[in-house]
Amino acid sequence: MKRKRPSIRKMLISCRELDPQDGLDPRYDARGETLRVANRKALQLCGQVARTLQAVLAGECRDDLLRELRVESVVPAPNSSRLLVTVSLATPGREIPVAEVLARLQKAQGLLRCEVAAAINRRKVPELLFRLIGPPDLA
Repeated sequence: MKRKRPSIRKMLISCRELDPQDGLDPRYDARGETLRVANRKALQLCGQVARTLQAVLAGECRDDLLRELRVESVVPAPNSSRLLVTVSLATPGREIPVAEVLARLQKAQGLLRCEVAAAINRRKVPELLFRLIGPPDLA
């Protein structure tokens, strides 16, 4: 069954100006482009790694200095086989040399990668690179 097209006279009565889209069924309007996130899986992996590292640094790590770190972000660098982990000190008043923090993170990297491997479902565990933000370098 064909649908009736609305008459121009009825459309003019109901509106002040006539547009080219007047009288068209809104169900058939072109929907807006959906914004797709580039590399959604890599971003999911980064979120999962960030949650895992935050939990490990807060509780399972035996180093008191590493317990004071907070994971700020995890981003692919340059892809998901290598991740850049940005950490900061949870207590900003404490002055600790950046080189010492990075050395302890490097020393604990085996434990951190092992915990990340247990938390994610990937064939290969991504390499972790660390960056400390916050206090200036006191070395």
